[in-house]
Amino acid sequence: MELLAPAGSPEALVAAVQGGADAVYLGFGPLNARRNAKNFTEEQLEEAVAYCHLRGVKVYLTLNTLLQNRELALAAETGALAARLGIDAILVQDLGVAKLLRETCPDVPLHASTQMTVHDLAGIQACADLGMTRVVLSREMSGEAIQELCKRSPVEIEIFGHGALCMCYSGQCFLSAVLGGRSGNRGLCAQPCRLAFRWPGDKKTSHPLSLKDLSLAGQLERLKEMGVACLKLEGRMKRPEYVAVVTKIYATALKEGREPTRDELAQLEAAFSRQGFTQGYYRDQKGPAMFGTRPEGTKDPEELFAQARAFYGRGEHRLTPVTFTALAKAGDPLTLTVEDDAGHRCFAQGEPPQAARNRATTAEQLIVQLGKTGGTVYTAASVQVDLDPGLAVPLSAVNALRRDVLGQLDALRSQPGAGRTLPFAAPKKKRGPSGSPELTVSPHRWAQVSKELLEQGPALVWLPCEEAYQNRAELADSVNACPDIAFGVVFPRVAWDRERDELRKQLAALREIGVTQALLGHIGQMGLARELGFVPRGDFGLGLVNDLTAQELARLGFASATASFECRLSQVRDLSKELDTSLIVYGRLPLMLTENCILKNRGKGCHCQDTPQSLRDRKGEAFPVERAWGCRNELFNAKTLWLADKDDWKKAGLRYARLAFLREDAKTCARILRAYRTGEGDGPEGFTRGLYYRGVE
Repeated sequence: MELLAPAGSPEALVAAVQGGADAVYLGFGPLNARRNAKNFTEEQLEEAVAYCHLRGVKVYLTLNTLLQNRELALAAETGALAARLGIDAILVQDLGVAKLLRETCPDVPLHASTQMTVHDLAGIQACADLGMTRVVLSREMSGEAIQELCKRSPVEIEIFGHGALCMCYSGQCFLSAVLGGRSGNRGLCAQPCRLAFRWPGDKKTSHPLSLKDLSLAGQLERLKEMGVACLKLEGRMKRPEYVAVVTKIYATALKEGREPTRDELAQLEAAFSRQGFTQGYYRDQKGPAMFGTRPEGTKDPEELFAQARAFYGRGEHRLTPVTFTALAKAGDPLTLTVEDDAGHRCFAQGEPPQAARNRATTAEQLIVQLGKTGGTVYTAASVQVDLDPGLAVPLSAVNALRRDVLGQLDALRSQPGAGRTLPFAAPKKKRGPSGSPELTVSPHRWAQVSKELLEQGPALVWLPCEEAYQNRAELADSVNACPDIAFGVVFPRVAWDRERDELRKQLAALREIGVTQALLGHIGQMGLARELGFVPRGDFGLGLVNDLTAQELARLGFASATASFECRLSQVRDLSKELDTSLIVYGRLPLMLTENCILKNRGKGCHCQDTPQSLRDRKGEAFPVERAWGCRNELFNAKTLWLADKDDWKKAGLRYARLAFLREDAKTCARILRAYRTGEGDGPEGFTRGLYYRGVE
């Protein structure tokens, strides 16, 4: 099992490598999910790759954010640089970026970032079909689910083993973007989930969104047995000393085939923790025990970190075993061959040895001399000498040959395995419709669908899967009564394989009553949608922010796709309309989907059927919390998006514009739809324009 360590800076990279990492992941420039880390310049990246490869360590480049059109050329340049330097893989989230890299640097392997929210076999297969060789699973997966996916996966499986946990599924969060304009999907998360919130009626604040750090220490041998290909340590924003401590503990335990000791566990907690660690997701034991905070004023363990700094800053701890073979034959050149554990072989010759005038050189002397590899990254695991008797072999000549072959070996190990690069050409744009888009509605509950709403003739009516299934008799009546309206089902954004049978049952029942459209938030859902005969349409979770993603979604068979609400309206307008494009223009935007039930974690049992619940922030803003598929939760924005009085969105080349209703009553839903049709009517109190005018960083 590969140990993958974070390298947020050149110093952290040295700390990770000397600590025993098998691979490191790092960022270059602004196109990565940790833009606030020091990251690497081009010169530093070249040096880092050579440093790592010389020591047998792989380098993975993070290109794992959603990119705008203006950034695609830079992504292509970054991919070309990765190919030239022999980068071992690139991590991606954006489907358009994956397409770009497949086409411009086809020899560089691609890994699916955890921010793709891959959590089932269908998602893994979809990534494999896109040419990815490894998938980083969602951090919310249980050990049992991981094991089953490892058994059936056609590609390598990577999981997080230590470090910070996002409350939102796999970090695909919009809370930071909507509150502060800093997008986690673009590498600038401000971590608002770590702030205090208050439940209505509670006098004290709490931290219901702040999870403890993950630590799978104690599960290492089990993970190897399960077939996990790579164990990932989080921490590109952490100090190099932290990286050194954590990496060394995990590397040593894995090398020795054991679990971390009690002392090592104490060091892990001292290096960084939020009131301890959790294995709640791995053990499938969610709940309040998984949550914790880092008290203000907590200081780093300077003594522990000083020891770590002294360790990685002094000497070479990452030694590669080599085999020397020396031939000293009368009348023949003195020859030396070296071979490493990767099969690299290097050869050098010197002058023929002369007959000894006094004392002849012994094989033991040559063995000792060749074993003097100090100052290099090598250690002599074996030295074989074939020496004719009676010869004098100058030790200076032996030293020269040793330096020669090891220098050759350095070059072989560190030289880039350069891959092909092909030119990038910006895609030609396709224009969308010139007229106003058709209005669609997505009620959260069936009770919001009234005769008055349907009489206004929305093009599409979307209902969450579970809600539609529970009200399928009434829904069937509406489908039959409104032949000019298409009815669709919103697939749950997350549904594990163990939930697939129930999901299939509900979807099949809806298809039987005439529901024809499917709104998909994940590429892994396409197979099931097609199997059941739905018309697949893409939701905001697919990250449509650039032209290449639009092309890829069209190629995959989506009939339409929803542009990300992190885009400015000008960006939506300039998107190539490779397929019909939709945009959410009304409603409380979905910010966070959680595996942990925030409502249940209040400690008073399940609250799903209670009076609607909301979390209040320090400003008193109330963020609705709703039940999602599988007893999950979804957190929505405190303010309602309102654009009925604006015309910009009507001129953005959209086919559809969606009104998303959450807690409005049926009468209000009908009124809002009418307001968007006429451009008249007052917006809700304290509404927001979202990110459509201010954008995100």
